[in-house]
Amino acid sequence: MRMKEPYEAYIDDYSTINVYMSKNFFEGKSSSFHLKDSQGRIVPLSIQKRSDLYNGYTHYKLSINEELEVGEEYNVYDEHCKTTPAKYSHIVKTERFSRQFTNIRDDLGVEYTKEKTTFRLWAPTTRRILLCLDDGKEKQRYEMTKRPYGLFEFELAGDHHGKAYSFLVRREGEWKECIDPYSLFSNANGRNSIIIDPERMRLPEKVEMEPLQYNTDAIIYEANVRDMTSQSGIGVEHPKTLAGIIEENETTKAKDVGFSYLKSLGITHVQLMPVFDFGSVDEDYPDRYYNWGYDPVQFRVPEGSYALDPEDPLSRVRELAELVHRCHENGMKVNLDVVFNHVYEKERFALDTLVPNYYFLMNQNGEFSNGSFCGNDIGTQPIMSKRYFINTCRKIISLYDIDGFRFDLMGILDLNFMNELSEECRRIKPGFMIYGEGWNMPSFLPENLRAAQQNQNQMPHVGHFSDRFRETIRGSNGDLVQKGYASGNLDKIAEAQAVMAGSCQDFVFNSPQKVVNFVECHDNHTLWDKNRVACHGEGRELREKRQVLANAMVLLAQGIPFLHAGQEFGRTKHNQGNTYNHPDNVNQMDYERRNRHMPIVEATKTLIQLRRQHPAFRLTTSEQISNNVHFETIDNQVLVYKTSCGSDANIVFFNPTSQHFQYVVHQGGEVLFDNGQCNEKYATNLQIAPYSVVVYHFNN
Repeated sequence: MRMKEPYEAYIDDYSTINVYMSKNFFEGKSSSFHLKDSQGRIVPLSIQKRSDLYNGYTHYKLSINEELEVGEEYNVYDEHCKTTPAKYSHIVKTERFSRQFTNIRDDLGVEYTKEKTTFRLWAPTTRRILLCLDDGKEKQRYEMTKRPYGLFEFELAGDHHGKAYSFLVRREGEWKECIDPYSLFSNANGRNSIIIDPERMRLPEKVEMEPLQYNTDAIIYEANVRDMTSQSGIGVEHPKTLAGIIEENETTKAKDVGFSYLKSLGITHVQLMPVFDFGSVDEDYPDRYYNWGYDPVQFRVPEGSYALDPEDPLSRVRELAELVHRCHENGMKVNLDVVFNHVYEKERFALDTLVPNYYFLMNQNGEFSNGSFCGNDIGTQPIMSKRYFINTCRKIISLYDIDGFRFDLMGILDLNFMNELSEECRRIKPGFMIYGEGWNMPSFLPENLRAAQQNQNQMPHVGHFSDRFRETIRGSNGDLVQKGYASGNLDKIAEAQAVMAGSCQDFVFNSPQKVVNFVECHDNHTLWDKNRVACHGEGRELREKRQVLANAMVLLAQGIPFLHAGQEFGRTKHNQGNTYNHPDNVNQMDYERRNRHMPIVEATKTLIQLRRQHPAFRLTTSEQISNNVHFETIDNQVLVYKTSCGSDANIVFFNPTSQHFQYVVHQGGEVLFDNGQCNEKYATNLQIAPYSVVVYHFNN
């Protein structure tokens, strides 16, 4: 943000410098200015405009009267010989800057061989960069060579596997240290990047899995690495870690916890909340802090607090790779939650140290976009930014063999980036999933370019969380008292029909492949805690039935079903909403609670299998939905959902009321699910018990 210091100067394009002087500083007055470069050369400046600002500053718009050399270090002098660094600002957003510096074909970061290690960085606005090498005994510094297009390079002879390094960057009159933003390897808390011989990684062999044919075949289960094994007494030797998730022994199997439990659910995809380096947990003392991890620091380095040894960069990579491997061995695909919309600290973010402001959404006044409410929205339109994040995804897929990305606050990103990324990911791995939070965030990016839900028709292979489904079935996310259809708000029955059809029949989405249906995720209150307020006075048994009802609507609706870990047993976070920094006793998977709510678990498992067995619940186009999905109601209270796919024809009844209903079917079939336990298997005069779900399958 500008106007924090008494005297500031910003290079905003190739011909303009904007100066801000506090009126406490010579009353904000100067009749002349000039530039001086690092060699002592004087560059004249002309005052084009002077204006007094409301906040006690005077603004000068200055024109540069000679050719500017980008990367040179300049200081602005006023008539009093007061000086301030000229900071490269909006100039990095100009088309001329892009044409001049983005024609880079070299791979950036470290290129290792046993004979030499080559370091490459892109930093066109920087004058000098020093490589700082630490072999554990002494630290050495090497001047990197500046090449065309703002490329810095240095070759270091010899085998340097395992050595730590960082960079000193000369900018704005001072040296700033940063790690390597292109590296895959780091020690604890990102103190240094680490040189690694790729042959020593010894990652597990990739497991061949059938590509996902359609997104609607997926059943996504969102889990937090730490939460899955943080409960004490469950027999996991390495709780709260990547290794702990896949740990199995006699105790974990007997207690049906952790990986054993995950395997038993029948889900197709486990979605892991952020597993790449975040700044809100001290990796040396991980138990002192808790955080979900939506605070990215290193986009390519696995989080150290989830590692057995955060100082060992190889083990961090191996443990994540092994987790994916074990999931694949057991028939589960793995999606990773990535946070490309902001960073933990812009001032310490390595890419910003190398090229200030380039990677962030910023207007011509030097203000930063805040649609993420973190004060530093990332811009994915600039060429080198888009290239960095697409290359990051390439490396993650190649290294870990993952199966999808979930994008946090995807509406901050631009839709062209998302389209290019989705095409590249699907080229690398057919069946790869791309989806995210398509909320229309108030960023500096124009609305028509946002990767937001209202622009879904412009993103053919990108999915979106359906907040409409959540609000309709669960009830208002912001007002805990307000009920949804599953909690008894019968006024929502028409909307319930729309969302059960994947919001395709009323053209909110143009394909069920893009619709992620959910009633609960890591954000906000769990469904159980929501219903505790909305359905105040209802006992445990009834709340269990409401939980099954909502889970059934998620799992049987057209689109992509999404479950939050513990939703299948009525997970509670003790009536607290966003528990991103609450302790383990709030966020842990409570397997003892799971044992007390087994009816919900068993019902949810059955519903998962029904979805997997019946293609009628997994239609792939809006045309199929239009032709094969129909609705009725019983007394405008019970939703009757008819869906078919070829010979697979089913009718489902959702009853959120206290009343008992009847429905006569005129074609033979069988009852596949009835948690009201009122019907014989081959009944035709169906009984719809209060607060129940009945699934009936017609014979061919």
